[in-house]
Amino acid sequence: MRILLSRAGRALPVVAAAAALAAVTALPVATATAAAASPVARAAVGDEAPYIVTVHKDADPATVARMVGASPDYVYRTALHGFSARLSPGQVAALHVIPGVESVQEDGGVSSFGTAD
Repeated sequence: MRILLSRAGRALPVVAAAAALAAVTALPVATATAAAASPVARAAVGDEAPYIVTVHKDADPATVARMVGASPDYVYRTALHGFSARLSPGQVAALHVIPGVESVQEDGGVSSFGTAD
């Protein structure tokens, strides 16, 4: 059975797309002064990558994360002393100059597939 759509039914997806576009363009845009107020400007989510940061035993990992505006996914305090978080390139650069930060390594994926060379 063939169903014929009325002219209004065919126009509905176009109207919905136009309404969505209008809603997105009406969203407020952050100003440069708002970004300047934070210690490290936040990058777009697409620019962030997962990192594991280790700090000296005398440093508090959560405090170091806050210093660069990072929200840790995990804070490690036993075998490893540090935190993991999604970081922007600016946050990574800021961590490299903070005293007490021992390493900043991008967290790579681990797979059991393939062979060791």
